[in-house]
Amino acid sequence: QVRLVESGGASVQAGGSLTLTCTASGYTNNQNRITWFRQQPGKEREGVASISAGSNTWYGDSVKGRFTISQNSARNTVYLRMDDLRFEDTGMYFCAADQFGGNWWDLFYHNWGRGTQVSVSS
Repeated sequence: QVRLVESGGASVQAGGSLTLTCTASGYTNNQNRITWFRQQPGKEREGVASISAGSNTWYGDSVKGRFTISQNSARNTVYLRMDDLRFEDTGMYFCAADQFGGNWWDLFYHNWGRGTQVSVSS
């Protein structure tokens, strides 16, 4: 059974940095895209960054140039490095895997973690 666990969320001041970690287990040969989403208070869940098995990356417009997604060679850990954090980056961050349709920023993933909270104070 596939399991995704996020960690690394914290409270930080604007301008600071955080690195989130998504640990995936249960795959025998993970060839799936893994994507970070976030859900801000009162808003829908949105795609933040995505990485393919071949380490191609994609980013949402609001985080381009500030966030970096990466993975380890075993593809069982995906990182989201977040720099120059802003108040509007506050939210619950989720990782997702096993996309079954749509674009990378759509919610069509079979497996989701429970999330890790990021709070940015201005």
